[in-house]
Amino acid sequence: MDIIYTENEISEIAKKVIENAKSKVLLFHAPMGAGKTTLIKAIVKHLGVANAGNSPTFGIVNEYESKEGQLLAYHFDFYRINDEMEALDMGFEDYLNQDVWIFIEWPEKIKSFLPENSTNVFIEVVDMQTRQIKIS
Repeated sequence: MDIIYTENEISEIAKKVIENAKSKVLLFHAPMGAGKTTLIKAIVKHLGVANAGNSPTFGIVNEYESKEGQLLAYHFDFYRINDEMEALDMGFEDYLNQDVWIFIEWPEKIKSFLPENSTNVFIEVVDMQTRQIKIS
């Protein structure tokens, strides 16, 4: 899938990402400021989370629950880690063993620990308002 979109279309793009995901582990590849967190918030909203209002300053991991209190997803932002062993130290493998959605920003920081069947989401900046997304 290869689509050009603006932030006004983010809800529809979020739906398409979920529909085209080959697994529940999604790896978001994009430069700083390209809209990874914005897209992930739209995806978890589409999945029915109770509150998707956290900012990217949440640290390394954020969890999202449904309105009924059921765990739906983990959102990892590995931008701040310096060594992939930090992911192991925080129990990353335990998170992967749960049957929930996993969204990972900066997956290149933890290459050794990524599941082979992950879905890659590439976001490219076209201009200030426009992005291009590729899912593989």
